[in-house]
Amino acid sequence: MTARKTQTMKPATAAKKLDVYLPATPAEFQDGVVSREELNALQTDPPEWLRELRKNGPHPRSVVAARLGVSISGLARAGVTEALTTDEIDAIRTENPDWLDRERATQAEVRRQEAELKRTRSD
Repeated sequence: MTARKTQTMKPATAAKKLDVYLPATPAEFQDGVVSREELNALQTDPPEWLRELRKNGPHPRSVVAARLGVSISGLARAGVTEALTTDEIDAIRTENPDWLDRERATQAEVRRQEAELKRTRSD
């Protein structure tokens, strides 16, 4: 009987699965490989550095977009291309620039159309 080979992934893949910005992770995380077991352990019992990143950032664009209620494309249209911290995201919410209202409306319309399409397909 042969032993099962441990599944591993690149740090970028693991960071994406953990919803964290790879350049903000510790060097040992960035330089190594992550096994499926290690990923599961990070998800179930996150170390301090991971809890801190999830709380304060910097956050990857997917997380920034979700927290602002817009799409990643909407962020790009607004010129937001970098990772943002929680404080920066909160500042954008507080400022509520015109682009944010527009992109939220666009996102709401896209979701409405997707729901309508799904409803018509199921009928």
